[in-house]
Order: sequence, then C-alpha cells, then structure tokens
Amino acid sequence: MARLPEGVLMQRAAFGLAKVAAGMLRGGSGAVYGSRVVLLVGVGDNGGDALYAGALLARRGASVHAVLVDPARAHAGGVSDLRDAGGRVLPASEAESVLLRADLIVDGLLGIGGRGGLRGTFAELAAVAHSAAQASGAPILAVDLPSGIDADTGEVAGAAVQADVTVTFGTHKPGLFVDPGAGHAGIVEFVDIGLEFPPSVAPMIESLQEEDVRALLPEPSRSSHKYSRGVVGLAVGSERYPGAALLAVGSALRSGVGAVRYSGPVDVVRAHPEVITGEGKVQAWVVGSGLGQDDEARRRLHEVLASDVPVVVDADGLRLLPQKVLDRSAPTILTPHAGEAAHLLGVSAAEIDGQRLASVRRLAESYDATVLLKGSFTLIADPRNSTARVNTHASPALATAGSGDVLAGLIGGLLAGGLSAYDAAAVGAYLHGAAGLLAARSGPVAASDLVATLPLAWQNIQE
Repeated sequence: MARLPEGVLMQRAAFGLAKVAAGMLRGGSGAVYGSRVVLLVGVGDNGGDALYAGALLARRGASVHAVLVDPARAHAGGVSDLRDAGGRVLPASEAESVLLRADLIVDGLLGIGGRGGLRGTFAELAAVAHSAAQASGAPILAVDLPSGIDADTGEVAGAAVQADVTVTFGTHKPGLFVDPGAGHAGIVEFVDIGLEFPPSVAPMIESLQEEDVRALLPEPSRSSHKYSRGVVGLAVGSERYPGAALLAVGSALRSGVGAVRYSGPVDVVRAHPEVITGEGKVQAWVVGSGLGQDDEARRRLHEVLASDVPVVVDADGLRLLPQKVLDRSAPTILTPHAGEAAHLLGVSAAEIDGQRLASVRRLAESYDATVLLKGSFTLIADPRNSTARVNTHASPALATAGSGDVLAGLIGGLLAGGLSAYDAAAVGAYLHGAAGLLAARSGPVAASDLVATLPLAWQNIQE
C-alpha cells in the first residue's frame, strides 16, 4: 500500500470480484445486461470492494442495489462510484424486497477483521439473504471470505453467511480451508492483487498440490531390492474385525514398499499371498485398525509402541492410548477422527469440530506426535513445524466403513519407504483422496475399491 497510489489494491480486488460475479450471472452464461445484483455492504474495505465491483457491473447494464448496514460508515468512495454508475443505495430495512428478486447476492458484510459470529443487523441481513436465495435460486458470492467465519482458524462462533462462491484476494485465508468455515466458502476463487510475501514468512497452513506429492513419492532405483524399498509391519485386525486387517494390508502393499509383514490372528495370506507373517525386522509399524480393546489388544499396542521405528496409531489403538505425551524415541503418527480426538484430549467431539485447527495442534503438542485429524478437509499438524497442512483433494465417497484402515496402511507404507512422519501423513491423505475421487467415478464406493484404485491414483500423479 505504501508503494502504490491510494485505492489501487481495492480497484484490483473489485475488478477480480466483478469478473467472477459476471461469470455467475444468468446460470453461468455471464450475461450481465439486465441482471439484478444485490450487494450486502458493511462498514469496512470489504464493503468497499463490493461497492466498486457493483459499479463495474452497473456500467455493463446490471441493475445493482447496495444494502448498507450503516450508511454513515459505508465506504464513501465506493458508494459515490456506485451511484455514478447508476446503482441504487438502500437501507437495511428495504433489503427483503430486492433480495427476493436478485439474480446474484454479494456478501460484503465483514472482512478478515471480523471476529465471532454475525450479530444484530449483520445477522438479520444474512438470514434474509439465505431465505431469498433458497426461494429464488440466486447464488451467494462472498467477498474475501464468508462473513461470520474466522479468517485465521475457520471457526464459526454464531451466524455466518453460507456462500456458493468465495473470491479471496492477495493470499488464501486459512479459514477458507478449515472446517467449519470451509463448509461456508463454497468454491474458492483466488484473485492476485500483487501482494508479495518474503520467504522468511512461514504460512499458517499449506495444501500439497500434485507436483508437491510427485516430488515426495518414494521411487525405486535400478539397484533397489525389496528390503531397501522398506518393510512395513501391521499389527491390525482381530477375530472380531478381520476386514480391517485385509484393508490395511491391501493398501500397505500398494504404498510403494518392498514387503509387508503381518502380525495378528487374521488369515490375510489367502487374500494377499505376498504378505510375510511372523516376526522380523520392519522400518515402520501400523497398529490399531480393528484391534479391539481387550487385554490382547493392549499387549499388541504396547509391544509396537516399545519399538524403535516410526509407528502409525489408528482406530482402536487411539482409544487405548494414555492421555499423555508418548515416551518414544521414534516418530509417531496419530490418525483420529473427531470422536477419537475428543477422547484423546478429554473434550467433546463438538469442541473438536468447532475448533479443528486449534485441536489438531493441541493434539500434536500434547502427544509429541504428528497428528492427522480426519474430516472433509483433513488437517495435519506436527509439534516441530509451525505450518499445518490441509488436504483438500478428497471426496465425500471416503466416508465409508474401512476407509480409515486403508489410509492407515498407506501412511505406514510411506513411512517405511523413508518419508518423514509429516510428509507420510500428508502424502497418504492426498493419495487416499485421489483414490476416492477415481473410485467415485464408477458409483458408490466401498473401502476395498480404494485399495484397488490406489495404483491408478499413484500412476496419475507420477505422470
């Protein structure tokens, strides 16, 4: 802002916002002339972005109405520009009539400085807008982030706008990729307004893309053999839950390792003849999936945790862990869903779901472990890294019994193949999500479909 003339960044943001808005009009046809746009305008620069974008749309023939929460505190330059372009300005009391006739609703109520849920007139306008959108089918476009979500954490402390599309400026906001805020953002469109960030500034959160995963995937050389590629051990499954062993072993076999060693009561060799049974050296362990919670399960868990190699603890293993720092010299990965995370921290699942970023970081610190918190957008935190990771490359099809067993075996194999705990968790989540997206193309997905699709997911990334 110091290097540029006043207002340049806002004009860049408004141009990008108007471009996306135009593309959303008339069922995505981009027909701006004659369309009806309603702006919900707060008192800060967020509202200014909406007003200037509205003026651009008005100059292209759209009928634009701006509903001001507080006319005396609205962005004066934006209000003036909208009026000059032929737009109209209305008080909040007149919002309902224009919202019901809108083709597009633009949420410019609150920006990144907003904290807590919407209150007062802000909450009332958001509620009227949602009702109108449901009645008319008009989409809601959020400016920078949906009003009412926390930009840094994704927490939603009360009423918040539910957007179909969010246009965010300069840099992606963490709250757009962390639930529950991510669930309010819809499709996120990024507009580069020319901000630069020095390399010394670490991001709060990062999301691996395909090229990042490709660079991390273990790849055998001409001199590789089955032991140099890694051997992963699996202490999973029980007589009550044999399927967990079959799924975890199946995904471990497709994780890039040279060999899989199984320790447990389930006959996995009939389904996976490649598996080695009995004792032997491994480079990483997976424990907990389908383990049960009896004395034998505790014995198997403690035996694995006493080893000096990296360990993935999943499912029943998490329920058997003590609520304290794990006294291990080798890396540990915990893979809880919200209920298991609640047990580990001694809180409610609702608290985990409401504060996912804080929860995954607290878990990582409390247990001195890399933690993968499952969800629609899975989060990964490590006590030795200030940047958390989020996996956005996934499908709702993963919400099926046994899916977590597949993920645990996959991560364990990547650990045995030489990846760090932080990278193994993130790459495993990405591959797992990619397999889910591929499997979902053929219809409803079972966990065994994920195992079968992993080689194709792997191949697509490598190519």
